[in-house]
Amino acid sequence: MIAPLPDLVLQPLITAALAEDLGRAGDLTSNACVDADARLTGTFAARREGRIAGLDCVRLAVLTLDPQATIEMLRRDGDDAAAGAALVRVNANARALLGAERTALNLLGRLSGIATLTRAYVRAIEGTDAVITDTRATTPLLRALEKYAVRCGGAVNHRFGLDDAILIKDNHVAACGGVGEAVRRARAAAGHLVKVEVEIDRLDQLEEALAAGPDVVMLDNFAVDAVREAVVRTKGRAVLEASGGVNLQSVRAIAQTGVSVISVGALTHSAPALDVGLDA
Repeated sequence: MIAPLPDLVLQPLITAALAEDLGRAGDLTSNACVDADARLTGTFAARREGRIAGLDCVRLAVLTLDPQATIEMLRRDGDDAAAGAALVRVNANARALLGAERTALNLLGRLSGIATLTRAYVRAIEGTDAVITDTRATTPLLRALEKYAVRCGGAVNHRFGLDDAILIKDNHVAACGGVGEAVRRARAAAGHLVKVEVEIDRLDQLEEALAAGPDVVMLDNFAVDAVREAVVRTKGRAVLEASGGVNLQSVRAIAQTGVSVISVGALTHSAPALDVGLDA
């Protein structure tokens, strides 16, 4: 079971998305063609096989426009669904359902696409000790939803924002004069619950980084052989994370080096939407 996002988090996003679509005059087409008191039954369904995420977005989109709608959740987030599988059945005011349709489908398709791609990465490294994680390469204002979809796909989340962990990147290193100095400053400033990670882009930076005591060292765009060598040299003194240029063709070889974490920005910035639709 995957803990759902609270409605408190989802509702403002749903409301804003509906307002964007309905605009200043509402759904001109439905208001012109459909009786105000007409009701409609419809089923949200997967058009292609995939891992499902975002079903509560469907529920809230419909209920926001018709609080009296009847909604039957036929699947759960994190389920695998075959092409044609029914996901949510709705009976609602027809104008409300048609007005909510595109917002519901956009979010359901986007999040299910992320979950489906994530599932492929997780399956690609089965049998290794590595885990797949996401990055902050998310759609502005949709980070909580997209990272939730990553969890539905079977991976784990990296930091959510700039405020919940220290991640020293190459530009931080350049600004303060070196890898070791950056880690030492971070260690001095960090609270006891704050993790410190430092990015290196060359193997000769590893020992300097480790000597300063980070929790995690990110190996940025390292070749597979260099990742393997970093694992040997580190000897468990820090968690090693491989990042940059990871794809479905390379991820298993990276995982087999013994690295602990593989971060993949493509999970959120390049996932194709899963094809979903509403059948009335």
